[in-house]
Amino acid sequence: MKLRCAVLDDYQSVAATAADWSPVADDVDVVSFAEHCATEDELAARLAEFDIVVTLRERVPFPATLIERLPRLRLLVASGMRNTSIDYAAAERHGVTVCGTASTATPPVELTWALLLGLARGIVTEANSLREGGPWQSTVGADLHGRRLGVLGLGKIGSRVAAVGRAFGMDVVAWSRNLTPERAQEAGVGLAASKEELLKTSDFVSVHLVLSERTRGLLGARGLGLMRPGSFLVNTSRAAIVDQEALLDVLRRGAIAGAAVDVFDVEPLPAGHPMRSAPRLLATPHLGYVSQANYAAYYGDAVEDIRAYLDGEPVRRLGR
Repeated sequence: MKLRCAVLDDYQSVAATAADWSPVADDVDVVSFAEHCATEDELAARLAEFDIVVTLRERVPFPATLIERLPRLRLLVASGMRNTSIDYAAAERHGVTVCGTASTATPPVELTWALLLGLARGIVTEANSLREGGPWQSTVGADLHGRRLGVLGLGKIGSRVAAVGRAFGMDVVAWSRNLTPERAQEAGVGLAASKEELLKTSDFVSVHLVLSERTRGLLGARGLGLMRPGSFLVNTSRAAIVDQEALLDVLRRGAIAGAAVDVFDVEPLPAGHPMRSAPRLLATPHLGYVSQANYAAYYGDAVEDIRAYLDGEPVRRLGR
């Protein structure tokens, strides 16, 4: 009898074509789900008859309470090699192997600049106005050359964002708790004396930190209040790093010129959520990782993970 594999949150229904699933076709029936499960009860019911689950990023939590309700589950494949939403100890207790996949930092870097440029030049406003017969030129774009870009987090993604900023002729500074002068110099950027100094002096602030207890709520009302009235904030990292209510408040009051976000406290974003209608906000539905190359890597490696597991030699194991 074939094993059954569920592919979760396949919103665009591309999992079947993004990779070649023939290496496991004789042993596994693959079912793709485009609709997101909003509750653990819904998810437990959906996955009850599946032996293998492929999940995207950290969107679907797999706590002990869910894993305990899935006695058939034997293999969990999560895209990427880092996932904080899985209870690895519970998975091990219940005999569930957890594996990851390759991913690339390029798509979120590119999206960050798409959002930053969209904000700076009012792209959405002007494009919609042109299509709808509105005014011809209603915004005045913000220049990048000579302006300061503050990068919070100078890791794999942040350093690449900083390099593009330098190419635009921007004055780039960076800050994180563990950032050293040597690392900043290596990336060719200035080291801000503090988070507060970066927020006070930057025209554009871009967030590229890993979510942890130290970074959760790092930008709250006080931090956002330090930003200049004409400055912009971009967050393609994790929603919880920026206090969502505080961000909505500064946008509504016009305390900053605008913000762009690709991540939210609840995903998919519910209808009527204030982030859908906030002023001065450019929002996209978590597109940071959504690209042809990344999907090919995610699902291609998922097939490899499944084949290796079936052969008794799991690869790219997580949580060990």
